[in-house]
Amino acid sequence: MDVLINVFVALHIIGIASLLGGFLTQMKAMGAGTARFTPAMLHGALTMLVTGVALVGLNQADDQTVNNVKIGIKLALLVVILALVYVKRDDEKVDKGAFIAVGALTTVNIFIATVWT
Repeated sequence: MDVLINVFVALHIIGIASLLGGFLTQMKAMGAGTARFTPAMLHGALTMLVTGVALVGLNQADDQTVNNVKIGIKLALLVVILALVYVKRDDEKVDKGAFIAVGALTTVNIFIATVWT
């Protein structure tokens, strides 16, 4: 079970890397007002959702304790991120506020995952 959990953790990290990497690559375009949500950002967020849900289930099945408050907050942030990216995914350019919100919420999600123990 530990190997399976570690595989899903790795996939979860790949998802967050895709979401944050897509944001960071668009920073220069954001300054010019031409930033857009890339497909990698949407796919990264979806990967995080699927692997996160799987990780909660696997950890509970393995009789490990799961902090449901922490997971609930992370899920709520991810739903907001997904909603913003999904709704604006086809726009040629995204307003700066929505773009910064996705980057900030992603960063907060990372800090919640790593700092909240």
